[in-house]
Amino acid sequence: MASQIVKTEKIVSGGDCLAKIDGRAVFIPFALPDEKLEIEITQEFRDYSTARILSIKEPSPHRAEAFCPLYGKCGGCTMQHCDDEYQLQLRTAVLRDAFEREGVALPPVIEQIATDPRAYRARFQFHNGGLMARKTNEVVALDSCPCATAEINKYLAEIPFSERPGGRVHVFGSDRILSIPDGYDKLVIVQPAPPPRPPKKTGKKQKQVKKRFAGTSPIAPGLCTVSLGGKAITFDVQGFFQSNIGVLEKTIPAITEGLSGKLALDMYAGAGTFSVFLADSFERLCLVEHNRDALVYAGQNLAGKSYDSFGLSGEAWVSQHAESYVREHGAFDAVVIDPPRSGMEKAVCRWLCSSGIPQIRSLSCDIATQARDAAFLCRAGYKIERLFLLDFYPQTCHIESLAWFTK
Repeated sequence: MASQIVKTEKIVSGGDCLAKIDGRAVFIPFALPDEKLEIEITQEFRDYSTARILSIKEPSPHRAEAFCPLYGKCGGCTMQHCDDEYQLQLRTAVLRDAFEREGVALPPVIEQIATDPRAYRARFQFHNGGLMARKTNEVVALDSCPCATAEINKYLAEIPFSERPGGRVHVFGSDRILSIPDGYDKLVIVQPAPPPRPPKKTGKKQKQVKKRFAGTSPIAPGLCTVSLGGKAITFDVQGFFQSNIGVLEKTIPAITEGLSGKLALDMYAGAGTFSVFLADSFERLCLVEHNRDALVYAGQNLAGKSYDSFGLSGEAWVSQHAESYVREHGAFDAVVIDPPRSGMEKAVCRWLCSSGIPQIRSLSCDIATQARDAAFLCRAGYKIERLFLLDFYPQTCHIESLAWFTK
């Protein structure tokens, strides 16, 4: 296919740059706004095309040399071709676009919470000793990563690629680690056991029982305790925990600032990381989290505090417990909600819209679903008082955010 010259317009969610050819959208990886590029179309879809850069005719003044030799091959980073300050501007613009598309009114300034854009990542999943290549199932071998913590890089430097465990391996390494299993030094490595073989098929169909809670061991192989904002937080490396401890520590005050009262709800509470800090300002907490293993760690983290926990989905809690809980304990003074990528469950969003709770602090790892949910809340009478870009993943276009809703 013949090459074409285009002028790029803006970065879109995911990190590609938008250009137009005869009014048709073309998305170009590793491009920046206001560049003149020679491109080649790589795929045609019904409403848009994708392309690759053949040459850069007029580069952006913000274009930079990648600092990692694996950039472009490794599937991790997508923004190293851009200087750090401009990256923040671009991610902020993408965040604003997501909310404006939903018709949500925003404050004039989107605040940014960021730290060092290198050596920040404490949590990795390695596949057969390496990282997955960009848009393929190939494994990229590496002996260091400039975005990884010193502890992760020590592991990569000391254990040759050929000697690393196979399969998917969870690794967490940080100088914030306080307590880990015996034999580890500021690093936790967990290789999940292979899945059991499926039972042989028989003529009679066997009913499969979904295991909800098998009990959580206080000495699980992935158990880890870190220092966060002066508090000890315990979690399981095989579960979810933020990779960027520096940004997480700066985000917590932005979540809890100005909140206090008798009762707070921590929806999708995980291991209770936010509840540990909310407990300083509220008489009682209510935690809702479908992962009951995570709630066991939340209980350890909240030892000595007054709280109730429900090992249920948000939807189940709303339908089965919300009304009776409020009747027994009184109205919530505030809610902190941190839903999965899919956003709030519909029942949870409807309940919040009708709840009248004066303060809602909503975190999100997907700006499109957060903007969607924000539109419902705003139509119900809430307004966004403050919006934060949480820069958990520098060198990528992955955006997390925090919104303050007030009523």
